[in-house]
Amino acid sequence: MHTPNLIEMLSSLIGTPSVSATSPRWDMGNREVIDQLAGWLEKLGFAVQVTPLKTQPNKANLVAVLGGHPNCSNGGLVLAGHTDTVPFDDSRWQSDPFTLTERDQRFYGLGSADMKGFFALAIEAIKPMIEQRLLGEGRQDAPLIILATADEESSMDGARELVAADVAGARYAIIGEPTGLRPIRAHKGMMMEAVTVTGKSGHSSNPALGNNAIEAMHEVMTALLALRGELQSRYHHPGFHVPGPSMNFGCVHGGDNPNRICGECELHFDIRPIPGMELEVTRELIRQRLRPIAEQRRIDIGLRELMPGIPPFEEAANSELVKVVEALCGHPAETVGFATEASFLQQLGMQTLVLGPGHIDQAHQPDEFLGMDQIAPTVSLLQQLIQRFCCQTTSGSR
Repeated sequence: MHTPNLIEMLSSLIGTPSVSATSPRWDMGNREVIDQLAGWLEKLGFAVQVTPLKTQPNKANLVAVLGGHPNCSNGGLVLAGHTDTVPFDDSRWQSDPFTLTERDQRFYGLGSADMKGFFALAIEAIKPMIEQRLLGEGRQDAPLIILATADEESSMDGARELVAADVAGARYAIIGEPTGLRPIRAHKGMMMEAVTVTGKSGHSSNPALGNNAIEAMHEVMTALLALRGELQSRYHHPGFHVPGPSMNFGCVHGGDNPNRICGECELHFDIRPIPGMELEVTRELIRQRLRPIAEQRRIDIGLRELMPGIPPFEEAANSELVKVVEALCGHPAETVGFATEASFLQQLGMQTLVLGPGHIDQAHQPDEFLGMDQIAPTVSLLQQLIQRFCCQTTSGSR
């Protein structure tokens, strides 16, 4: 068995571009990163499956399984993460984003914290356990699964396809997003929507010649703001810094000249739903508010998704996974405002937590880094979790 050491793995993963973005100018595949992980995990004895995304064959998910009895239903651990990164501006970096650079007790590079570094540290944790014969076929009671996805930073299509394919096999999942090794048991969701008002243009000297889309949009925005207030009164989660759902008007475009009646106007906005809110129910509430405006003004008002929604996520505070991880980390489980793939893994029936090295403050920023002080604690924590949830004979009965 030979796999690269930690520095070699970090260098290779960071040195392989895998940007995902809504803009075709930036978007690229992740297959090279997936193939690297597949090769390393196969050498360690994992059974590896690489599945291209249906709509984007240059992007793929990886599911790698090690050991465990067939049809095991009383344990198993998934270590999950995404293999893509956000776009970057290399002029704002002090070093090459695609070259692992060591300085100031930190490893710099695009994806070092968010979140290619997690995969390297997971493999680093697993290798000695295999060498000590704690892991492997016939040596553990429940499977250890490495899950690597595509497109988390844009569409989350990788996670969506995993849910559609009903990938399962374990009861517990850790998503290694950068949390400073503090467990996260809840986060808000995300909806990005567009309202398009299509009226009729005409000469501004006679309003009867047209149907002003901007005036109708004014009523739309008033109705949405009223709905926001109602949602914030109805839904409240004290665990979040902003305890209710938010709604932000991000941009609005309409019209072309002061002396023309505006024929079309479009508003883009987002909603951050809290746990307990269903995306389609929220979307239907918006439609209900728009219909009377369209009917009264005899104007066309359309609502569409700018991106598939990300459901909010919450793991019960008294779940086994939360209690075990809190005890191991020495920190109570917290909540965050950013969204992850956690809700999708939860849909597969797994208790799920977000927990990984690095800090979200470094993610999506120039000079992204992973602190060296995070390495040993991460490896130790992952080994303890693997023993607890995969190696029943080692960790005792559950």
